[in-house]
Amino acid sequence: MVYRIIHEVDECIGCGSCAAVCPENWVMHGDKSAPRNKKVKRVSCNQDAADACPVQCIRIEEME
Repeated sequence: MVYRIIHEVDECIGCGSCAAVCPENWVMHGDKSAPRNKKVKRVSCNQDAADACPVQCIRIEEME
């Protein structure tokens, strides 16, 4: 199963919580975060990143 990471960059406040809890896939680029990969096979740490986001600008969706 493959999942898509949706990151609303305009809503991102650059707090870095996603990169702190999931450094395998999340990095800081200047004052915003970004996923290294937008399509992933494992959800676990990416879901942790989404859950840690204070503005809830990260969503994980199953791809068809």
